[in-house]
Amino acid sequence: MADRATDRLGVRTVVCAPDGPALRTDRDLTDLIGHALADGAEVVAIPAQRLGDGFFTLRTGVAGRVVQKFVNYRLRLVIVGDIREHLGRSSVLRDYAGESNRGHHLWFVPDLAALDARLARAARDRGRYDPEAR
Repeated sequence: MADRATDRLGVRTVVCAPDGPALRTDRDLTDLIGHALADGAEVVAIPAQRLGDGFFTLRTGVAGRVVQKFVNYRLRLVIVGDIREHLGRSSVLRDYAGESNRGHHLWFVPDLAALDARLARAARDRGRYDPEAR
């Protein structure tokens, strides 16, 4: 399965394939962002397994650089998948994920259904969600 752009609850979203290549370099991220922008995306959903362990070890600075790159291009980043193992090893990551989930630029969700729920809640808050349009 390839990365694909779809409309999720009226929000153009690039959903990255779980079995796609690891996103390790700035070039990998720049290519993904270029793809998202070309498709008119507002959100990029990346499976957690496509990010290296350095992303989840905050002291490396990888997560900060990745998130900043998406923010600079006005794209919302969503990390999709089970990250309990990482959270269990780091209270700092646990706090970071919790705080990020209260914001608008970075979300950590367990699956795409949870992403849809977040998008629906965000759209309701902005007054643009129509459940009949689904």
